Order: sequence, then C-alpha cells, then structure tokens
Amino acid sequence: MHTNDFITRELNYGAHNYHPLPVVLEKGLGIYVWDVEGKKYFDFLSSYSAVNQGHCHPRLVKAMTEQAGKLALTSRAFYNNKLGEWEEYMNRNFGYDKMLPMNSGAEGVETALKLARKWGYKVKGIPKDKAEIVVCNGNFHGRTITIVSMSSDPDAYEGYSPYTPGFVKIPYNDTEALASALSNPNTAAFLAEPIQAEAGVYVPEDGYLAKVRQLCTENNVLFIADEIQTGIARTGEMLAVHHEKVRPDILILGKAISGGMYPISCVLADNEIMLTIKPGEHGSTYGGNPLAAAIAIEALEIVKDEKLALNAQLMGEIFRDEMKAFQSPFVKEVRGKGLLNAISIKAINGKTAWDVCLEMKENGVLAKPTHGDIIRFTPPLTINKEQLMDAIERIKKSMNVFESSL
Repeated sequence: MHTNDFITRELNYGAHNYHPLPVVLEKGLGIYVWDVEGKKYFDFLSSYSAVNQGHCHPRLVKAMTEQAGKLALTSRAFYNNKLGEWEEYMNRNFGYDKMLPMNSGAEGVETALKLARKWGYKVKGIPKDKAEIVVCNGNFHGRTITIVSMSSDPDAYEGYSPYTPGFVKIPYNDTEALASALSNPNTAAFLAEPIQAEAGVYVPEDGYLAKVRQLCTENNVLFIADEIQTGIARTGEMLAVHHEKVRPDILILGKAISGGMYPISCVLADNEIMLTIKPGEHGSTYGGNPLAAAIAIEALEIVKDEKLALNAQLMGEIFRDEMKAFQSPFVKEVRGKGLLNAISIKAINGKTAWDVCLEMKENGVLAKPTHGDIIRFTPPLTINKEQLMDAIERIKKSMNVFESSL
C-alpha cells in the first residue's frame, strides 16, 4: 500500500472530523518521523505538544513495556502499587496537596470545572445552581458539550446546542474585564490558558498572569490554569505560569505528561478544593492506572534530567529571531514563548497557510495551520541548534517557492 491507499481507507471507513495533511506516518524517533514511503521529516507539531520528550524516547519505551508486562489496569475499585507513588511525585513537584488522575485533556478540564462548582457551593457558599465560571474568548479547552459551550469559535460549538449554562466570556488579556466579571459574588472560578495555543499562540502582556492571580485572590475566586499544551517545559519553564511565579488554585496537565506514549491527564489542587468531591461523585475506569503512573513519572524525570525547559527557552529564541529577520511577504507576525511559536501568514495570489504547510511537507518539515492563516511551530523539546537551523532553512525555502510567482 502507498500513501493514497492509506488515506482512501481512512476516508472510506473513518469519521471526517479531521483534515490532515496528506502524509501517512509509520515511524518516529526523537524529533523525526517517517512516512510509509520512507521519507524523513522534522515533526514541528509534536502531536499538539504531547511529544515534548521526542518520539519513542527509549526511557519511556522501557518504562511502558516493563509496567505493561506486570499490571496495566485495575480500575479504582482496588488500590494499585503505582498510583500513590505518582500522586506523591506530582504533588511534590508542583506544590499541591492532592492529584486527581484522568486520561484526556478534556476530561481534565471537565474535572476542574466540577471541582470549581463543588467548591463554590460547599466552601464559598454560592446559592444552588447560581455558580458562574469566567472564561476567555478564543479559548480551546477540548471538545465535550460543556467545553464547547464556553467556546467563541463557531466551528467548535455550531450544531451542538442546547449549551451548558454557567459561563461568562470575556476578552483574553484584559484585566479590566476580568475584574468586572469577578466582582459577581456567584463567580466560582476563572479558567484560562496561560498562552492561547490553539487560537494561534497568543502570548499575554507581561504581568497579566500575576494580575489574574491578584484579582482572583481579592475576589475569593479560584484561578484554574489549563496547562495541557503550555505545560511540561514547552514555553521555557516547567509551567507557563512560572514565568510570572504564579500558583493557580487548580492546575490541569495532560499531553506531555505521558511523552505521547499514552492518554494521561490530571488535576492538582489543595485539600480545601479537592476534598469537596467524595467517593462515587467523580471518576474514570482508566484514570490512575498503573501503566499511566509509571509512564508519567518517567516522562517528567526525562524533562528534568535533559533540561528540556532550558533548551526550549534557548531554541525558541533562535527560532523567533531567525523568522523575524526573514524577509518574506507571507510573514505577517512571529510570536511565541519557548518552543511554542506561531507565524501569521498573509495570503498572496491565493496561496495560504495551508499551501505553505504543503510545501514545507515537500521540504521535509511537518506543521499544521490553525484558523486558516496561522502556522504553529512546536518541535520536540529535544531539538538541538544544528537541527533547528536545518529546519528553519527548509521553512524559508518553502515560502521562497511562492515568492518567485509574485
């Protein structure tokens, strides 16, 4: 079978809820992936920042296979010998009292929302059914009915009504709007991404997160940080909130806490919040399984041992400097932090961000557009300077192809 055969089979037998680039991958190692024809590519998407440690990191493969050969799943009907170790590890590393394990990022967000509402009713004293959670326009927290109910993107929410009530939408990076929303005594929480990744890597102004923390504290409102994409060293710190030395009340992690090897997410909070949920009130068959615990511990140890946060900071600065200095009529703006970066593409002569990504694919770099005119560049955090410069030259070459036709 060849590329088109695999694509045709997916189109014939699978739901059409994605529009992938026309490349069929069968192997990955480190920062590279290979297609079914054997062509090698730089992976500049990293599975939406899940593969921060690189594809098939040997330490992760070893941890996964060893644990899979012992015990993979018990459900939470019984204790297992790995979950407590993982919970203690996460709480000590991130500074919380308790961890609640789940699987997908969306499940982590749903868990945080439930915790915030429970806390709002049981601790803050919000009247029944009156709790509100403030969110930001441009957010992306997942695809469940409740999560798309707070989206401002028609592609995310159209056709899924009636929507879950209880959400107040405000502009991102607007502390005046936040202060006004938080003044409502029925506000239980403010949920935000420290950097809006899916929206196009929108980095807030310096001091925004610190002001968010201040306002939430002053109004007795929980600050929930969705670090599913921005966390685990992606932005040059272990967490993006660490750039401003901010501690959220509820922290949501996912994606790279497994290094791309397994669906793992978790929520961290202190006892006053976490213990509002009692046995039988929330859970997951797979959440907290021994295999996930073994993988997650090793995934974070790799990040620390290989100093991936520092590498993300250094390589990110090089990427942005190079691309800002690159004179191309297609480049409108370069923005980002660490190795979470985006280029806003100006459509010229009918050529769009999608066309640039197709040309990059031909030149051995895989990335994906978002919102039509933005390309995210998020390679594994293990990339070195030589590899990065090679990839940058391929990206520039891809844009230069279209310039000759202007």
